[in-house]
Amino acid sequence: MTQTTSNTSSPASFSARKQAIHTVAEQNAPGRERWIRKNAFYHAEDQRYFRFMIAENQKVLELGCGNGDVLASLKPSHGVGIDFSERTIEMAQKNHPELDFVVGDIENPEVLKQLDGPFDAILLDDTIGDLEDVVNTLLDLHHLCDADTRIIIAYHSPLWRLPLFLAEKVGMRMPSVEKNWLTLGDIAKLVNLADFEIIRREWRQIMPKKFFGLGGLLNRFVATLPLIRTLCLRNYVVVRSLKQDPPNYTSCSVVVPARNEKGNIENAVLRLPEFCDHIEFLFVEGNSSDGTLDEMYRVQKKYPEKDIKVMVQDGIGKGDAVRKGFEHASCEVLVILDADLTTPPEQIPQFFDAVASGKGEYINGTRLIYPMENEAMRYLNSIANHIFPRIFTWLLNQHFTDTLCGTKVLSKTHYQKIADNRSYFGDFDPFGDFDLIFGACKLNLKVVEVPVRYANRTYGETQISRFTHGWLLLKMMLFAFLRLKAF
Repeated sequence: MTQTTSNTSSPASFSARKQAIHTVAEQNAPGRERWIRKNAFYHAEDQRYFRFMIAENQKVLELGCGNGDVLASLKPSHGVGIDFSERTIEMAQKNHPELDFVVGDIENPEVLKQLDGPFDAILLDDTIGDLEDVVNTLLDLHHLCDADTRIIIAYHSPLWRLPLFLAEKVGMRMPSVEKNWLTLGDIAKLVNLADFEIIRREWRQIMPKKFFGLGGLLNRFVATLPLIRTLCLRNYVVVRSLKQDPPNYTSCSVVVPARNEKGNIENAVLRLPEFCDHIEFLFVEGNSSDGTLDEMYRVQKKYPEKDIKVMVQDGIGKGDAVRKGFEHASCEVLVILDADLTTPPEQIPQFFDAVASGKGEYINGTRLIYPMENEAMRYLNSIANHIFPRIFTWLLNQHFTDTLCGTKVLSKTHYQKIADNRSYFGDFDPFGDFDLIFGACKLNLKVVEVPVRYANRTYGETQISRFTHGWLLLKMMLFAFLRLKAF
């Protein structure tokens, strides 16, 4: 890889403030690695969270890349870094020859036009604090995005302005020029003006020093707690472009996991509207004792005009059945329809439209918006289903009102990405709900909830045990905290 020098970024054309930033960056370049070593714990914590948000082997662009250490730590399949400090880029190219580096002003549209997009991830690590015009810079990034591109904005909380100023004065922090001190609300407004949408936000590092191991413990187990997290040094925002064309999917695979649901199989087929060009049914039978499998074959034979496939799951649990159905699905969009039909099949088109229009990338049903039929949910279940989503909203940094609604929709492409990254969480979820939810949130997919009219069962009995599965939910919360917060 070779260094590229842009002819469109002469320091002489910079504003007085930008010239000052450039001068300080050039002066800091020879000693930059010494400063990084001096604050090694802070930088290690920061890079660890970047690696959580950005998977390996992606195409990554870093704007304001410094010496390239952060970009290199992400292990991209193709990494491109831009910085307007010539001396810093020389160091970056020397230390990381496997990456591409460009000398250029990222606020100059001509510099960005030279890049070969789209990128999977675009990183602005503290860069937003130096920009002259945040909105126009973000607007210039749309052509480097596709619908799956995520822009990660990392910056210092304004609450730390005085401590960081003092740290610089006593020689504990690299010299800098006055920054844009932006609150989370400021960032949200600027992002909105530039036609981007916030997917998630996070707060990290309440202690940027190791301090005999105490820093690591506080950052993992205390810093992300509600209220306390607002005191953290580091803020992160993940956004996606709103200027990309919607996917406009035309086919859908409906996976129906069923165990002892003989009386609902035919209605699942008859009640589902024809909402797209091609609908594929995948019935996955779970070792029933009431003749459910025979019923599936009967329905398949009775409706030859329908694309109906029947299979038997290899393991146990709904999660195992869903994974088998998804593996055999052939359409663009994947839908889970519970065979008890308590989520009416007639509402599935709303879920499909939400993902096909690009409004969301992971569509989750919620039973707790509309009033539900009498006896549709037992009292203790209802209490738990109102409590758990609030906890998971904090754990996942995306809004949920119902994590246990069985109806979930996403594209096959996004499901494959979740499956490819499943090793991070492991085989932990017999339900299947959290395997998808956790995976979608780690990939920074846009979550949208669709309210459903939760109905009474008309056949069979619930497969959910209030206390056994309630205990499993508690374990899921602890698991999510350890893998998504305290990792």
